[in-house]
Amino acid sequence: MQVGRSFTTSCLALAMGSSAAWADTPQVAQRADVTLAMANQLLQATLAACHADGRTAVAAVVDRGGNLVAVQRDDNVGPHNTQAAQRKAFTALSTKTATGLLAERARSNPEAANLNTLDELLLLGGGVPLKVGDEVIGAIGVAGAGGGQIDEGCVLKAIAQVLPTLK
Repeated sequence: MQVGRSFTTSCLALAMGSSAAWADTPQVAQRADVTLAMANQLLQATLAACHADGRTAVAAVVDRGGNLVAVQRDDNVGPHNTQAAQRKAFTALSTKTATGLLAERARSNPEAANLNTLDELLLLGGGVPLKVGDEVIGAIGVAGAGGGQIDEGCVLKAIAQVLPTLK
């Protein structure tokens, strides 16, 4: 009986001691991420930037896991642009690179050209990663404004307006 109690006490002491070592390493990751409120602010600012240039578009925001958070589409934008905006956002998130730059690299570098073979990626300008410091927390994609450079221009204006303090 005494041996059993001693063994139990030793195991309990060992478990308590090892749990102190584990306490220094968090078991639940805490990371910045895009919220619905932030996504809606970005979308409104993006479409406002496009409208200021006399353009219409669709914009989509994905979170750090690539999940669609929010999308807004102007009334007269072609239906294919909704999926294009989401894929641009996913591509920017996945590669942590603006899709215009990625498309340029794919054109000029034969090794990067293989990125065009991945169905999930869309190598057209208009997708931009969203960053807090050096950490990518999501991405935004725009399509239908009149070309990749114009799409990306709308996004960059919105990011400068909505996220200037998070950089």
